Amino acid sequence: MQVDDMDLPVFDLSTIAKATSNFTIKNKIGEGGFGSVYRAFSKLRTRIDQIQERSKIVCKIQHRNLVKLLGCCLEGEEKMLVYEYMLNGSLDSFIFDEQRSGSLDWSKHFNIICGIAKGLLFLHQDSRLRIIHKDLKASNVLLDSELNPKISEFGTARIFGVDQQEGNTKRIVGTYGYMAPEYATDGLFSVKSDVFSFGVLLLEIILGKRSREYYNQNHNESHRP
Repeated sequence: MQVDDMDLPVFDLSTIAKATSNFTIKNKIGEGGFGSVYRAFSKLRTRIDQIQERSKIVCKIQHRNLVKLLGCCLEGEEKMLVYEYMLNGSLDSFIFDEQRSGSLDWSKHFNIICGIAKGLLFLHQDSRLRIIHKDLKASNVLLDSELNPKISEFGTARIFGVDQQEGNTKRIVGTYGYMAPEYATDGLFSVKSDVFSFGVLLLEIILGKRSREYYNQNHNESHRP
C-alpha cells in the first residue's frame, strides 16, 4: 500500500531523533523481527494529538487488543514506524520470568488469553481487512499499564481477499516453535496457521514454559526450492 492510500501520518527524522534522544541506547527497549525498538518521549505528543484522527490504517484495523500505529518516518536509510508505548513490555518478559510471573494470578492470565483471542478474531473475521499475522508469539504480544494484551509486529502479516482461504510462499519467515507444520514445511498459511500459533502460546501462558521447538530453532528465515 502507498502511504497516501492509508493517509498515514509521516514524521520527519529529526522529530523522532529528538524524541528518542538521538536513538540513545538507554531508550532502546527491544528488538523486533525487522529492527530495533526505541521509546520516544513527549516531544512527539503534541504532533501525535493533532494527527491521530488522520490515521486511516488504524481505523481499518483498530482494536483494543492490537497495538496502535501512530505514524511513520520514511527519511534516511532506516524506515521507521511509530507505535503507542506499552508500559509493561512484552508478554514473554512476564510469563517466562519467575519473579514477574508471580504477579499474574489466574484471573490476569485468563484476561490476557481472552484479549489475544479477541485481537486475532478481529484480524481474521471482523476487520475491514482480513489479515493473517503469521508470527504470533509471546514476544509479539505487548502489555499496557493495566496488563491488557495487544498484538504487535505485523512485518510478516498478509492481507487476504474476501474469498481467499490460504496463501503460499517460498519465503518462510517466523519462529519455528510457533509455526504450523504446513507453513514450516510447505509455505502454506491461512487462518488455521495463526490458530496453531495461538495454541502454542496458550500452552506457554498456562505452563509458564517456552515451547521446546523455540529453543531448538528459534527465529529463522528459509526459502523453499
